[in-house]
Parts: sequence; structure tokens; C-alpha cells
Amino acid sequence: MFKFIAAAALALVTTLAAAATDINKAGQAELEAVKGIGPGMAQRMLDARKTGPFADWADLRTRVKGVGESKAQKFSENGLTVNGKAYTASAPAVYKAPKAKPEKGEKGEKKGDKLAS
Repeated sequence: MFKFIAAAALALVTTLAAAATDINKAGQAELEAVKGIGPGMAQRMLDARKTGPFADWADLRTRVKGVGESKAQKFSENGLTVNGKAYTASAPAVYKAPKAKPEKGEKGEKKGDKLAS
């Protein structure tokens, strides 16, 4: 009988630990229960939340120092949600090639630099 009760208690604790924790509803202890969130990070999250609830993961990443893309992914994998939604990686930034400097003979020459034709 004791083994059954112990197994049931362990199953309950495991289920609760794996349950989603919404950042807009969680307290300090609940945030710290998410693997990877320590007391300092939990406090920064709560402090940022004082100005208003987080709209989405991008809002969380912008307002809480230390939460970048990789941390957001890890927190989400460990059960943290924003408004009930798990983190999805944002689209990669589009690479914009730098503008080439003008070569000799192109724009940017001085008046006297051109050869007479």
C-alpha cells in the first residue's frame, strides 16, 4: 500500500512539474520551478511584468534582460509559456549586403579627375 501511495505522489509531482507555467500568472516560486530560471531571472521577470503583462515571447525577450532566443527556447521546453503559448523561433534576419564603395571612375570623383574626351 505504501508503494502505491508513494508512486501516486511521485506521478502527481512529476505531472505538476511538467505542467505549463504562464509567465503572466506565475509567482516567484512558480517561475523558479521552471528549469533554468533562478531567483535573479525570476525577479527580473516579475519586475518587468509590473509595467503590464507580456504580450508575447518577443515582448518578454525585449523587456527582460538575459532572455535571448536560446534561453527563450530552453524556458519554453521546460514548461514556460506566454499567454499559454510555447516559444517558436522568430524568422531569421534577412541579410542585407553592405553598399559597395564607388570605384575610381564612378560617382564621387572630383571635377578635375576626369580625363578629357
